[in-house]
Amino acid sequence: MRKMKIFTVVMLFVLALLSLIPVLHADSHSVYIIPVEAEVERGLQAFIERGIEEAEDADAQAIIFEIDTPGGFVDAADGIARLLQESSIPPIAYINQDALSAGAYLALNAEEIYMHPAARMGAAQVIDQAGNAAGDKANSAWLSSMSNAAESSGRDPLYAVAMADASVDLPQYRAGEGELLTLRAGEAEEVGYSEGTVSSLEELLELKGMEDSEIVYIDETFSESLARFLTNPVVVPILLSVAMLGLLLELFTPGIGVPALIGLTSLMLFFYGHLVAGLAGYESIILLFIGLGLMIAEFFIPGGVLGILGIAAVLGSILLAGGDLQTTAISILIAMIAATSGMVILVKFFGKRLSLFKRIILSDATDTKSGYVSTANRPELIGQMAITATELRPSGTIIFGDERIDAVSEGRYIGRSKDVKIIKVEGSRIVVRELEKKEEEE
Repeated sequence: MRKMKIFTVVMLFVLALLSLIPVLHADSHSVYIIPVEAEVERGLQAFIERGIEEAEDADAQAIIFEIDTPGGFVDAADGIARLLQESSIPPIAYINQDALSAGAYLALNAEEIYMHPAARMGAAQVIDQAGNAAGDKANSAWLSSMSNAAESSGRDPLYAVAMADASVDLPQYRAGEGELLTLRAGEAEEVGYSEGTVSSLEELLELKGMEDSEIVYIDETFSESLARFLTNPVVVPILLSVAMLGLLLELFTPGIGVPALIGLTSLMLFFYGHLVAGLAGYESIILLFIGLGLMIAEFFIPGGVLGILGIAAVLGSILLAGGDLQTTAISILIAMIAATSGMVILVKFFGKRLSLFKRIILSDATDTKSGYVSTANRPELIGQMAITATELRPSGTIIFGDERIDAVSEGRYIGRSKDVKIIKVEGSRIVVRELEKKEEEE
């Protein structure tokens, strides 16, 4: 009986300790630092998503985003902003140098903003892929996003709109008329766009009372860094252009292998980057292999149908993997133009110099100097008499001696068994004229 009581007490004690584990876990004192550097693009979005998930799994005390970026792409900025908004741990932005364009938008989606004394935030106009200001529709949507981001954290949206619209009148904070608003650290603190100015991350931690917390830095893995490079909207068209050019060369010079290897490597790098970045799913990889299989089958089952279906499947897999349909479609179009132009240039200017093109370029000339003739020239027939074997309407056949020869009249109809005179020989073209009675008598 006594042993039973001891066992019960021990079990209750163990259960009590177990019940304390979530409480101890919730009292975590770790602070996660996630860098937001270089361009804002889809690869960065995947990296930040991983960092937030790790911080949430560890029940971190805070997440600090250390920002230094010149901006980037709107679709990626929207995706990262959603991650910040949905994070269970209120995000803190520390701008250690620049938060321009899309970087300013990301900072405005943080719960708190702190800036280095030399930091800047603003200049957030939307630019299209040609480097020009975006159209009214895209600009209007961006202004709305900037305004909403400021309001969501209790900031005056006027300054956020001025960062993206040069027509907003704020002369006291502008370097010149017609320029986008860019706030310095002191100005940002003055208008409520910064909670404080600190000279280092350590000073920020001390200000927030987190100096004794465990600091966890989230660094990019090699795969994530490579994925960020491969998914950059500038790099994507280059990869696709090389892939298409390589496959085109292999199509016209089958059996060489090198162009196909280069093309497939570029294509695999495209899919690898988008898969690591979380943009491509396995369905796009499956569709890619189906397309390549159909294209290979076209070599054994000619007809064109399998080849067309294969090309369509490969293009569909690229569109699926690209994430943003419009941007990927533009990249494919650029790649098609570049690959076609590259093929023409290689064949025209380097075709005779490179052994690669000997299979698709006829370099030998079949001229008369080399003993080649397209047809026998027979000038000795001029002035000779013949008889029409068939009617000439105006072409037909004549008989010269024992030889039947194709001939044409001058344009008039000549009946069968008529006497004719050969008046002209132009290669294989023999022209005859019907003899008049007077000429026959002579």
